[in-house]
Amino acid sequence: MYYDNGRLAEVENIIGYRFKDKSHLVTALTHKSFVNEKQIGNAESYEKYEFLGDAILEYISSEFLFEEYRELAEGELTKLRASLVCEFTLSKIVRALSLGGYILFSKGEKLTGGADRDSILCDIFESILGAIYLDGGIEPARVYVKTHLLTDIESKRRFHDSKTMIQEYAQAKGLEISYVTVGESGPDHMKTFEVEIKLGGKTAGRGRGGSKKNAEQEAAYEALNKIKDEE
Repeated sequence: MYYDNGRLAEVENIIGYRFKDKSHLVTALTHKSFVNEKQIGNAESYEKYEFLGDAILEYISSEFLFEEYRELAEGELTKLRASLVCEFTLSKIVRALSLGGYILFSKGEKLTGGADRDSILCDIFESILGAIYLDGGIEPARVYVKTHLLTDIESKRRFHDSKTMIQEYAQAKGLEISYVTVGESGPDHMKTFEVEIKLGGKTAGRGRGGSKKNAEQEAAYEALNKIKDEE
């Protein structure tokens, strides 16, 4: 085992679940680059756990939305679920929980910023879910999803649809809308972009992300929140 019990306990405190078999949690936090670098015999990376967690996440979120949003048609439920289980939403949750620093990477993957890569952080949310299910069954898995994902749903939906919603707002108000890249930093394989959204020529929001698309989405979301507060 490549984790000491203290670090495992820290992760358990963060996610709110105590593992009976700690090896499930270790696997859920092990990137394939670490396994390859260490040439560990039969050790597994988190990929299979992430595969399982993805299916469980779809089931739990679908069940929750079906019960809580009975007034919505199937198409609207599908769209709402997509806003919850998308890469950006899940990666934001894992980043907010500061779990990136607990992932086992190869030296190279760690140096190139794997611990802050959206795709990896999204996978970690799902691999931990898969590990919880294997260790304790569906009920603790459901608690994990409800605690960390199925809260503040309207805000998550607004974020997912932020660019469309701000476009509709601008059209209704007769305002020209544009996105301007105002900053770019980091090496080519891990750039961070800073983007401003302008409404009627005035800066309405600012966002940062690992791609221009994500930075624009953050900027649009910030602008929507400001508009909501003002109204």
